Amino acid sequence: MKPTPHHIIYPAVIEECIALLQPLVEEKLPKDKAYLTRWLCLKLMDGDEKILTSIEKNLNVSLREDSEIRLKLIQVKAKLSNQNIGGIDDFREEIVTNIVVEASKLTGTVRSLTRYHYRGRDEKIDRILTSKKFGIPIMLLFIGAIFWLTIVGANYPSQALSYVFGMLKDRLLWVFAHFHAPEWLTSSLIEGVYTTLTWVIAVMLPPMAIFFPLFTLLEDLGYLPRISFNLDNYFRKACSSGKQALTMCMGFGCNAAGVVGTRIIDSPREKLIAILTNSFVPCNGRFPFLIAVSTIFIGSLVGGFASSLVSTFVVLLVVLLGVFLTLLVSKLLSKTILKGVPSSFMLELPPYRKPQIGKVLVRSIFDRTLFVLGRAASVAAPAGLIIWLFANISVGDMSLLTYVANFLNPFARLMGLDGYILTAFLLGLPANEIVLPIILMSYMQKGTLVNLEDTHEIGKILVQNGWTLLTAINVMLFTLLHFPCSTTLMTIKKETGSWKWSIIAFLLPTVCGIVLCMMTTGIWNLVKLII
Repeated sequence: MKPTPHHIIYPAVIEECIALLQPLVEEKLPKDKAYLTRWLCLKLMDGDEKILTSIEKNLNVSLREDSEIRLKLIQVKAKLSNQNIGGIDDFREEIVTNIVVEASKLTGTVRSLTRYHYRGRDEKIDRILTSKKFGIPIMLLFIGAIFWLTIVGANYPSQALSYVFGMLKDRLLWVFAHFHAPEWLTSSLIEGVYTTLTWVIAVMLPPMAIFFPLFTLLEDLGYLPRISFNLDNYFRKACSSGKQALTMCMGFGCNAAGVVGTRIIDSPREKLIAILTNSFVPCNGRFPFLIAVSTIFIGSLVGGFASSLVSTFVVLLVVLLGVFLTLLVSKLLSKTILKGVPSSFMLELPPYRKPQIGKVLVRSIFDRTLFVLGRAASVAAPAGLIIWLFANISVGDMSLLTYVANFLNPFARLMGLDGYILTAFLLGLPANEIVLPIILMSYMQKGTLVNLEDTHEIGKILVQNGWTLLTAINVMLFTLLHFPCSTTLMTIKKETGSWKWSIIAFLLPTVCGIVLCMMTTGIWNLVKLII
């Protein structure tokens, strides 16, 4: 059957450009493929290398090497540029807009509605949720609400789990004492392995059990594609995929889950960019530390009710810095080790629908929460033993932990930190949640992780050990920008099939964090000298 394609009429300048190219392109095509002429002219004007290479290979024609076609393309680009359609994004937007308008007209001639006009309702909502004026602020409001619910809601179950694990710890100590177990065995297994493992579970499980269902709820509702739509333009300018916006949002819950989420990105190059930059946004394991430091050292500067508002605003600034660096580093990667142009990304906004709560809970708890927690726990247990060994094995009159801290101290000072802080980040590789307990353990010279929930007491200990506002700022920056946890690194290895990308993912945010902290310290010291 002979195809009879429906010709879409584009703006006059595009039609003129098609008319310039059409005779030359038609000459190159077999007669049975002549109906593709207009489409091929548009693809030549678009300049998508991947599609043009595929076309020339499958049709066995050479379009871009033809000197006459190349000459005409120069004229075409000049003509489009004169009409403010010089950029690829502008050209594609014109084409897609006309296709959508024409498709809407055709749909209107064949459809009939006997029930409530769902599409009309969706379009009215989308005019607000995807508008240039309201889209981004509403998106930030939704994400902020999820963060707030996660942080506030996780406190109570975390405390309950800590209480339960504390009781079990007492029972285990009684069992070990009953069987006259050696003190070193009891301490290493209970104070080391058990304490670290249960700390990770108590701190990680509640936030993930709240964040992932809420995130999946937005996904099931149909709002996540709208987030991708709102951020698509920014990620395209960074030469990456608009879908990276979704995986970045998943990274706020857990960077490992964000890495797994990159499977939705078709382009291998863009998937790698999304994987390597996912840890530039803070996961739920880093939020408690960020909030505590912000509350103690920045919120306390104003006091009263304004304290919580100021500390929240500072944490939000840190998050926005992470998003900005995600875009910046994505752009740098796409221009260096992962060169390429953004792939074409046609996003169809699905209709809004009533969420299926049962499926949401099953999918979020089993596919995401328990999956990530299982990997974290498998690493946390042996890490607990290592932390215990560093804190309890002494050489001379100093523990191994103190030796490492003293060795790192000169470098840490250049970053506005100290050796114990840097050591805590290194030992906190299994899970970001244990960085603050390791810092407190080091300062208090304890042999096991220290759990303090009173921010006032934590603040006193930190100030007594030399923390200043500069230390707090640099700790927040390095909390945002340092190597991913071991769970995320293992996930990167599994997704990419190579340790090379795991090493790059380790170094990339760490180098950024070190440089940024050194810059902050240098500027701070310079200002102090001037003043």
